[in-house]
Amino acid sequence: MGKKNRKNGKSSKSGSNNTIIIVIAALAAGLFLGSVIIPAFKDSATPQSTGGMSAGGGFEQQIADTKRMLEAQPDSATLWAKLGNIYFDTNQPEKAIEAYSNSIALSPDDPHVLTDLGVMYRRAGKPQKAVEFFDKAILASPEHETARFNKGIVLYYDLKDKAGAIQAWKGLLQMNPAAKTPNGKHIQDMINDLS
Repeated sequence: MGKKNRKNGKSSKSGSNNTIIIVIAALAAGLFLGSVIIPAFKDSATPQSTGGMSAGGGFEQQIADTKRMLEAQPDSATLWAKLGNIYFDTNQPEKAIEAYSNSIALSPDDPHVLTDLGVMYRRAGKPQKAVEFFDKAILASPEHETARFNKGIVLYYDLKDKAGAIQAWKGLLQMNPAAKTPNGKHIQDMINDLS
């Protein structure tokens, strides 16, 4: 009987350890989701990004390394877009606009870069230019959902063009009837709320 009790004691202790590990892992996952993902999806009024790098430090080094690579490959649209993404992630819209513009000069039909350029123009307080680049992204890739969503956001929130925003979002629904906002609300529900 003594041996059985010891065994049960170990099993119970082992079960407690596993529970603690699971709780710690869940807390860590919650902190990660809360600090990285949730803010990105918190407000539908914030245009979505299609590019960018993961959050974290060392941006100065990444900028320096990318600039060094650009010295050797100045005609690399990918490297210019990468530099734009770093500036995007560090909230430097004017520098991002310059880098993305260099990328677009080399590869004019990249809908992701065009969309990110539109987002940066919005952050720089130039909503009309933002819409212009969302339109270019849609022209380059008519099925580009993020550009259509962002166009509606800028039209509605920045340019106070409710009808234009609804039209942009209806275009998105024609391609994807199940389209949702970053916070999970159906685009159709959003349109219904505005109508």
